[in-house]
Amino acid sequence: MKKTLLITGASKGIGLATAERFARDGYDVMNLSRSAPPLAEIRHLPFDLGAKEWPEADIHEIKDFCAGSDRLVLIHNAAKLESDSVMNVDAQALRDTLELNVVAVSRLNQLLIGEMEMGSSILYVGSTLGEKAVANACSYVVSKHALIGLMRATCQDLLGTGIHTACICPGFTDTAMLRSHVGQDEDVLTGIASGVTFNRLIEPEEIAEALHFCAASPVINGSVIHANLGQIER
Repeated sequence: MKKTLLITGASKGIGLATAERFARDGYDVMNLSRSAPPLAEIRHLPFDLGAKEWPEADIHEIKDFCAGSDRLVLIHNAAKLESDSVMNVDAQALRDTLELNVVAVSRLNQLLIGEMEMGSSILYVGSTLGEKAVANACSYVVSKHALIGLMRATCQDLLGTGIHTACICPGFTDTAMLRSHVGQDEDVLTGIASGVTFNRLIEPEEIAEALHFCAASPVINGSVIHANLGQIER
């Protein structure tokens, strides 16, 4: 059986841990991102997902890599997180965030659904902020809400194909993106961890395991999976 994973944003964090997990399970893995992952077994295609035009040569390379797969898993992981609010979000910056976080996702779906056999899956890496909000993350919150809507549309529109979908929503995960967003402030990270019932941040490998499980579990089709260690409600 030829098993293939196409994942975006696997140069570090959740994406890298996920690519590693699927590679261990015998998947051929291709990553799309601007930076390369530090693993030889992951095929890397330098790719600007937010670009208005995608090079035809790259499109053909992606399709060739995925062609003939008995099981093709597409994981939308790449995302942009800006510090902004409804009072100051720049219109073009909002467009750029939506272009990467939502529009590029839809474009990849359309590119690869025709290559998918029964048992394949499209998995979206969402966020706790896909169904709630915090201050100063306006464009990211909007895009992650939209991503859940896109997943639900995917479920309905792929009726009868045998392709399943889910949105896995990590809580606060110890990644370079989170650390950069809080200015590398350890006190802030400790405060974030105190809002979780386990009193710690999530490890990227934990989200990778959740994604691997979802890829093999058609029963969760159309599901929003909150993987957040149990956030304390206040």
